[in-house]
Parts: sequence; C-alpha cells; structure tokens
Amino acid sequence: MKENIGNPTFLLRFALAVILGMHSIPTILEGSVNDFGNLYLNNVGFAPFGLYIAWAVKLTHLASVPLLLLNKYLKPVALANIFILVMGIIMVHFREGWFVVGGGRNGVEFNFLLIFALLTLMFPKGLIKNS
Repeated sequence: MKENIGNPTFLLRFALAVILGMHSIPTILEGSVNDFGNLYLNNVGFAPFGLYIAWAVKLTHLASVPLLLLNKYLKPVALANIFILVMGIIMVHFREGWFVVGGGRNGVEFNFLLIFALLTLMFPKGLIKNS
C-alpha cells in the first residue's frame, strides 16, 4: 500500500530521518566520529570503548533513517535513539541549560523535542486509552 506523504506521521518520520541522517552522515564521512570516541568519550570515562560507542551511536542514527522512512520497527528505533538523546542530555547538554541558541548555547531543548517526537511515533494514539 502506498503511503500518503501528507500523512502527519509520515511528515514526522521524514523530519526525524533527515535530522538523524544529518547528525550521522557528515561525521562518518569526515571522520569526526573517531574524534568523538577517542577524544571525548574516552576522556569522560568510557576508555577504552569510546570509539566503539561513538560508532554505535552514529550507526544507530544511520540505520534509523531508512527504517523511519519505511515505517518499520518504529518502537526499537525510537527507544534506541531516545536512549542516545537522554545520554547526550546527561553528558553534554544539561550543564549548558535549556536553550540551544538565543538564551544559551548547546542546551537540552533540541534533544527534548526529538525525544517527544520519537515518543509520538511510539505511541501515536497517546499514552492513555479512552474508555
């Protein structure tokens, strides 16, 4: 069955696929994912596994792109990415405050929005069932 691209769920999945793709593809192509693992993650306590964790994060984002576009395995995709985003908040963004730009820099607001967008895909009918 062909999916209507005007479907709000498709639009949300498409936006998330673009964001996750742009968060992984450039860093993989330019090699900065290695710096993320070796220079950051290893130095904050993940040595000697920082490089492997960095690649796991980027490959999870990359694998999520076609799955989101094809509307497949949305709950595992969402859970994996929510875990990554929460860890990003804990390790990086929380100490920077709320705002990504404007009232601050590198804060939690973007991760917060992405987490709730992914939760919306996991629970498209909401969390509470009407009786």
